[in-house]
Amino acid sequence: MVSSIRKDMPRLGGRKLIYMINAMSNEELAIGRDRFFNLLRKNGLLVRKRKNRVITTNSFHWMRKYPNLIRDLIVTRSNQIWVSDITYIKTEEGFLYLFLVTDLFSRRIMGWKLSENMEAQNAIMALTQAIENAEYSVKGTIHHSDRGLQYCCGEYIKILLKNQISISMTQSGDPLENAVAERVNGILKDEWIYEIQIKNKQQALNLVDQIIALYNEQRPHLSLKYQTPVAVYQHHLKNSLNEFNKTKQIMQPVNHYQD
Repeated sequence: MVSSIRKDMPRLGGRKLIYMINAMSNEELAIGRDRFFNLLRKNGLLVRKRKNRVITTNSFHWMRKYPNLIRDLIVTRSNQIWVSDITYIKTEEGFLYLFLVTDLFSRRIMGWKLSENMEAQNAIMALTQAIENAEYSVKGTIHHSDRGLQYCCGEYIKILLKNQISISMTQSGDPLENAVAERVNGILKDEWIYEIQIKNKQQALNLVDQIIALYNEQRPHLSLKYQTPVAVYQHHLKNSLNEFNKTKQIMQPVNHYQD
């Protein structure tokens, strides 16, 4: 059963594996968490954290930078805060750059763009897709990002203001100021992208399209009580008093092993 799940999610963690296996078998496993992890260890199925990083943020520019509006803010609903970031994907032909816009409450990836460069137009395309994918008004949404020139450029700011989206930015180079965006990047790369030797941009495009669908629609999140991002996002839209609102989530640095 682990092998079956790992075909689509090759680096899914142990706790989420137990949850999904219980759901598949319609009964509680007659095995405890520690014994299950020992089973994974003996069969070489534990996942290890990778460390690899390429700088994708250039905040040394003349354009206006905005204050951090989400520090200590209580997150209670979908489309309250969106976080944006850029990460890289290595191929045999060179690096590609993945631009992401994620809903903070549900962890749903709302928009994305894969490109051979880090030009602002790619960030604009990811943002435009996110706005199109939003299932209700984005008026009053807070857009949070680092202080990279892609997010400070005039055209990007213009789109945010046109849609009455507030602008928030990190105040230092500390990744914890945009922790959820960093975490989403890490999940996509560590659980899927690093597992495949990618030859070219077309293969990367196909892969990213598939894994974002898996991430949004199938991968359970511990922080979402083992629900998927799409389920949480859509459930909240149907009932604003759902169970995810009963326990308010407070913004804090994210444990990189939590989700």
